[in-house]
Amino acid sequence: MEELLMRAGGSFKTFSPGEKVSAKLLKITKKTATFDIGGKSEAVVVGDYFDEAREFLSTLKEGDDVDVEIISTEPTNDGLLVSLGKSAFDAVWEKLESARGEKKQLTVTVKSGSSAGLVVEYDGVSGFIPKSQLGSDIAKDTDKLVGTRIKVKPVEVGKRDNKLVFSEREVSEADEINLVRQAMETIDKDEVFEGTVMKVTNFGAFVEISVKVGKKEIPVEGLVHVSELSWEKTADPADEVKVGDKIKVKMLGVDRGKLALSAKAAQDDPWEAAEKKYKKDQKVVGKVVRQSDFGTFVELEPGIEGLIHITKIPPGKRFEKSQEVACYVEEVDKKERRISLGLILTAKPVGYK
Repeated sequence: MEELLMRAGGSFKTFSPGEKVSAKLLKITKKTATFDIGGKSEAVVVGDYFDEAREFLSTLKEGDDVDVEIISTEPTNDGLLVSLGKSAFDAVWEKLESARGEKKQLTVTVKSGSSAGLVVEYDGVSGFIPKSQLGSDIAKDTDKLVGTRIKVKPVEVGKRDNKLVFSEREVSEADEINLVRQAMETIDKDEVFEGTVMKVTNFGAFVEISVKVGKKEIPVEGLVHVSELSWEKTADPADEVKVGDKIKVKMLGVDRGKLALSAKAAQDDPWEAAEKKYKKDQKVVGKVVRQSDFGTFVELEPGIEGLIHITKIPPGKRFEKSQEVACYVEEVDKKERRISLGLILTAKPVGYK
């Protein structure tokens, strides 16, 4: 046959293991898919290669063109062994991206669980369900979920970095989530609420507010970042609030589907009155809050700090944190939110002549 083709001016393609080639589907049986790849013999997807591509193959029909990978150049009784791995892999990610855009439910298999969430698999691709994306019922005993199939919705799909995140809550608690979204849409920027601190972390506090939607009061949780907890500089949110505290917060906006709230914006800005309250040469008493290479910072009131520049501090003078110091105001810069202070000396500095 090959000799006849050569005489007729025809030729067969030759292939190498790992080579990607275009193929036309000829037929599919229960265990085999046969393709024409323009070679001496037909190509087949069988065994494990067939099983891993079974879902993808169910979407194909005879005559469809796909890319296959040459597994072996030695033909079997059925033909040259090929794999649909990459085509099937790409098709799965396309399906995932489509499901995310359409907010479509998918079914995944739970592979393992931890305190952080569940590792799951969808059509050969591994994904993750964070604990925060598990409904309250299913989160009670995640160990029992291993090996089971659960319904989810994809919320993050990133083929390039192989990132796949699902939400089970979007299915099991869909009604509650929709109500929260409606509530968030009714909140005006800069609106002030009284909320309850639900959780304190090293980066801020989660505060629950109540928003009216129709006749219902819907609880909505938002984050008060550590920088928005107080006009004072806060290193540890736990120093400012604790779980159960009632605090006033102002709506700043929505970040990644979460409310961004501010406690300090719901309070008066102490710098608004700083120029009137602190005059040049006025004597003040404050407490040392921190020291730097260029001087000592003194808190005059919550949210208002002044700097005693290092050049105004006598040689050998040392301050302790929280120590009270008597100063005088040299300059107030409201725009830059700075107050320059001078130190009131109660004794003649060492070396002074």
